[in-house]
Amino acid sequence: MGMVYEVKFEVVIVGGGSGGISVASRLVKGAPYLKGKIAIVDPAKKHYYQPLWTLAGAGEVKKEVTERDQQSLIPDGAELIQEAVTSIDPDSNSLMTGSRKEIHYDYLVMAAGIQINWDKIKGLKEAIGKDGVCSNYSYDYVDSTWESIQNFKGGNAIFTHPNTPIKCGGAPQKIMYLADDAFRKAGVRDKSQIIFASASDSIFAVKKYANTLEKVITRKEITAKYKMNLIEVDSANKLAVFENSGTGETEKIPYNMLHVVPPMSAPDFIAKSKLADAGGWVDVDSSTLQSRKYPNVFGVGDCANLPTSKTGAAIRKQAPVAAGNLLSYMKKQPLRHAYDGYTSCPLITGYNKLVLAEFLYENKPAETFPFDQSKERFSMYVLKKNILPVMYWKGMLKGIM
Repeated sequence: MGMVYEVKFEVVIVGGGSGGISVASRLVKGAPYLKGKIAIVDPAKKHYYQPLWTLAGAGEVKKEVTERDQQSLIPDGAELIQEAVTSIDPDSNSLMTGSRKEIHYDYLVMAAGIQINWDKIKGLKEAIGKDGVCSNYSYDYVDSTWESIQNFKGGNAIFTHPNTPIKCGGAPQKIMYLADDAFRKAGVRDKSQIIFASASDSIFAVKKYANTLEKVITRKEITAKYKMNLIEVDSANKLAVFENSGTGETEKIPYNMLHVVPPMSAPDFIAKSKLADAGGWVDVDSSTLQSRKYPNVFGVGDCANLPTSKTGAAIRKQAPVAAGNLLSYMKKQPLRHAYDGYTSCPLITGYNKLVLAEFLYENKPAETFPFDQSKERFSMYVLKKNILPVMYWKGMLKGIM
């Protein structure tokens, strides 16, 4: 098995994505005495601003602008351990990495994101990235989406949405609206059928925004098929195989382009740990973000079982709560910070058009701007494309917004 190498930090943060780095930045700012006592554990060499992948897949931005070197984003006072966590033992306040490094902690922040399960759809791994099968859910494949849109000459363009929680719930349909615009511009839309095949039973969970999206689908003459979960890509015959969650029957639909959103889950090492709930997610209090079972553990972002959409905007509001409450807990003070479920889905409905959905727990709209955000607007498209990325790199990751 090889030697076990042991190290100890006061705070260990699992995950170097938007949640992990934001929390680390806030801890270093809020408690300078923690400098040098914080470790971020994440195997990734690169860090991505994933919300722009929709626009990369639509040819609006180059994917390279979404990438940064991971080490360059780590705040001073935190150490990056570039390894994958393989197991966590919260009873002994320790975790193990792939190279047999045992990391001990006094306090743990779980920010490990979501696991994308490409292998859960039969035939997808062999098909992805070529012959019209594409996905915006990977830096490696996002260019294939734009290629597929440009090469599309008519027939069926299918856009899927799986039957699991996913990051950015609106992303499966955003690229479809952009593709519709691109097909019209290329003069192939009248020879095409666009199908939204979603395992959900409606277009969007929040009624106010769903009403707008229903109108977009009607205007764009898109066929929405609900309770349809993609289970197989038969690339030899160019067939997408779906299972209907209502009837259990399968349906095969021929495709000329197929944008796949793979099923997702909590990372395996979390699901098999004592931190998880029955669904495999980190089990935290939905307001304080403290683990329900281990008070020295906090959870943020996509890996937590919070009943809200898994988005970067949600993490922006969760990070100050987790960091603030962790510092309170260290000082044996009451946890004063509360997260209200805020999340946001900037729903792109076409080139230069966007509906900015913002809502809290129980799908209650909670809008920032003094106008009706359920209307499609150019200003909100500019916000997403040009302003939010700057806020992310210069503000959120630095712990100042």
